[in-house]
Amino acid sequence: MKKESCGVFGTVCQDENLTSDIIYNGLVSLQHRGQESGGISVLSDSNIKLKKFMGLIVDNMPKSVLAKMKGNVGIGHVRYTTVGHSTLKDAQPFKLSYPKHGLVLSHNGNIVNYMDLKKELSQNGRLLTSGCDAEILVNVLAEELIKSKDFEDSVLGLMERVEGSYCTTFFTGEGDLIAFRDPIGFRPFCYGKTDGIRAFASESVALETNKIELTSDVKPGQMIIANPDGILKKKQIFSCKNVSHCMFEYVYFSRPDSVLDGKSVYDVRVRLGKNLAKTYAADADVIVPVPDTSRPAAEGISRETGIPVAEGLIKNRYIGRTFIMPTQTMRDNAINVKLNPIKSVLKDKKIILVDDSIVRGTTSKKIVKLVKSAGPKKIDVWITCPPIISPCFYGIDIATHGELIAANNKVPEIEKIISADNLCYQTIDGLVDSIGFDRCKLCMACLTGQYPTTMAQKIADKMKTQTSFKRIRYWEREL
Repeated sequence: MKKESCGVFGTVCQDENLTSDIIYNGLVSLQHRGQESGGISVLSDSNIKLKKFMGLIVDNMPKSVLAKMKGNVGIGHVRYTTVGHSTLKDAQPFKLSYPKHGLVLSHNGNIVNYMDLKKELSQNGRLLTSGCDAEILVNVLAEELIKSKDFEDSVLGLMERVEGSYCTTFFTGEGDLIAFRDPIGFRPFCYGKTDGIRAFASESVALETNKIELTSDVKPGQMIIANPDGILKKKQIFSCKNVSHCMFEYVYFSRPDSVLDGKSVYDVRVRLGKNLAKTYAADADVIVPVPDTSRPAAEGISRETGIPVAEGLIKNRYIGRTFIMPTQTMRDNAINVKLNPIKSVLKDKKIILVDDSIVRGTTSKKIVKLVKSAGPKKIDVWITCPPIISPCFYGIDIATHGELIAANNKVPEIEKIISADNLCYQTIDGLVDSIGFDRCKLCMACLTGQYPTTMAQKIADKMKTQTSFKRIRYWEREL
């Protein structure tokens, strides 16, 4: 089973005492993107220090450890497994001792041709110790640097060899911090600056937490080099006509207070709700969002219909995001303690229950059952994302056709499976309008089965007919 994109953060600071604290704050702000493991690395007096951990950063990176990690350059990562396993050896960042007096790299995304590159690197004599695709990237980068000794040529070489999504930060033992984004721009990536500080992050909220002003996005195919004195170079390394930003970042994954490629996530989600209300007739006494992602959409529905929003489900703040938990059993068990219904809000009411998406259907079924236990008259389920019918190869927890409820059932059948009185999905036109990009600039492969990269399309087409295929990742099986 595949899981979503992680969170990356990198910074250069003129004051070496600030670096690790800034990275820490940035990773805390990105914790929603990965809760399994993480790590921080800094360059201190020409020595690379690296600390990895399992679990949440607040539980595993005490101030006493941070205080020992001084340096002008550093990167950090929070992980949600895309390739490999949920173990410390697969945690990022990854470090090599050469070239450039050492490389340390972390990335957010997923490599489609992971198996091909792994085989190629092994044949080249490179020792790979994990199942993480960040280790693949750092080794490809090292090979390219050894050949060219130039960052621009090396990153270009990597982009020509790697298919998939990758927002990458790495630094060298010589003190340069380099950030680059895959040419298609699947995952969000931005940078900002303030006095004496330059920083890169998966989401703008990680900059704002540190009072670093958002400057711009790292453009698809762009490389930026920085050191403590500022930005040394911005270079468009690789240009691609079919830029495709992941629609699911706006629907679910990113924080609502982030700005992705110039779009406010909160505003997009409000429009998702408005477009649902423009598409379907609302017959309800109250709108109940499934916390937390669906709140802005519920607000949008309310603005269009005049139906009030109420907190009919209360979330236990000490339970993480069920969608990014590593096993289905963990996700199922978490629902039982994550949400609790308020009977005074729900009993004898006609309800519009708003959620962001239905992937496998198991969570939706449990939530509807939970709401029904409070005695409502009727439950209409409104979903802000269209039906998900095809796997994602670029970093979302959707690995096989067989696990997708909408790939194998029509809407009336899904309605019965989750025990909803009515089920209303967002339309693709409504989704596109809500995000505000031209349709051709959005990756909606999981909704349409049409992929923006060649190998992903080939794998999806081949695996679609293999109904006996178990929950083994497509990209970890040779075709």
